[in-house]
Amino acid sequence: MVKNTGRPGYLQIADDLREQIRRGSLAPGDPLPSTTQLATTYDASLSVVKLAVGVLRAEGLVIGQQGKGVYVREDAAPAPPASDELTEIRATLQDLSARLERVESRLAERE
Repeated sequence: MVKNTGRPGYLQIADDLREQIRRGSLAPGDPLPSTTQLATTYDASLSVVKLAVGVLRAEGLVIGQQGKGVYVREDAAPAPPASDELTEIRATLQDLSARLERVESRLAERE
């Protein structure tokens, strides 16, 4: 399922799992499939799957229970749509790039 789009595989997997949580396919309290099952499903390495699950943990959507697995949090608030976040990040990066160009241009003029 991981596509050769230039976007890292772990982010593609995290996006898909996040969407499943948002849609309710993975409901609060549900376990995520095992790392091995996810690796098979997404045709990815175990390390890539672990990174994807780590992203969801950092977002507070899932929680790990030692020796039991990883579960969708009961109080998991759906994350805002990834496209909205990406649009905002891209706009910020464009603004910062333009500012940096101006600073570098001014510094070059002084030399």
